[in-house]
Amino acid sequence: MVNFENGWGAEMEADFNPLSFYEQEQLSLIEQWKKESPGMANHVTSTVLKPVTWIAEKMIPQAAIKGALDFANLIGKLLADESDLKRDAGVRSISELKQKDLALSDRLANEVHNWGIGMAGGEGGLTGAAGAIGIAADVPAIITLALRTIHKIGLCYGYEAKTKGDQEFIFGIMSASGSNSIQEKQAALAVLRNIQIHVMNNTFDQLVKQQFGGQTTLLTTKVLANQLGINLTKRKALQVIPALGALVGASVNGWYIKEVGWAARRSYQEKWLIDNHKIHEVQDGVH
Repeated sequence: MVNFENGWGAEMEADFNPLSFYEQEQLSLIEQWKKESPGMANHVTSTVLKPVTWIAEKMIPQAAIKGALDFANLIGKLLADESDLKRDAGVRSISELKQKDLALSDRLANEVHNWGIGMAGGEGGLTGAAGAIGIAADVPAIITLALRTIHKIGLCYGYEAKTKGDQEFIFGIMSASGSNSIQEKQAALAVLRNIQIHVMNNTFDQLVKQQFGGQTTLLTTKVLANQLGINLTKRKALQVIPALGALVGASVNGWYIKEVGWAARRSYQEKWLIDNHKIHEVQDGVH
């Protein structure tokens, strides 16, 4: 649904470019994704015993996740090579994809997404075979792969993480994909929406100062680490059982990157549509 709130006014509608049939379909899917409640991690938790979950919590301390986030984001960005995307898209620079064609960007993103799911499954199977011990290596690896996936999917739509606002957008996607409830997801979507609006208006730094008393981030790594700690613990509780570790590690990691990838694709699709003056914003649609 196209929304002309926040001072734009209905009179601005004439300045918007018409949506193609394909873009209308994707707009509907963005709205649908925003309404979906996180369920996989909570479902896993309901099937495991508390002692097993307790072991997983000890193997995934928040401090380790925060450290992994700080380091993995840089590594994830470096690993998101853009040469293959430029070749496959037939462009000289990634920025050209911002105005080229949404269907083309979606095809590129789909390849990146599928590659990430396959890598996550392989990595999870190897570390999962070691049971609880493997979790210590698995967590930073899967966080790095998640951030690499987000960075590279962003490139598919023409977006490079060059500014603080770009970085916050990536952390917002990470938060939306790792939400433990619909309330957490909506909070992450609100952050993404604020970033989009204020980056467009070149007022991102002002937003940070006004709302966070001079802090340099909207979604701190501490907050995100706490959220991911709960989410990953729920997902990986069964991985501490050696007999199940490899199977659980492969399936859980693959599913996690699947969710991360869709969060990135829907978020960057919306950003692309907004920047190409197709829409203002998509309503969250939570009732």
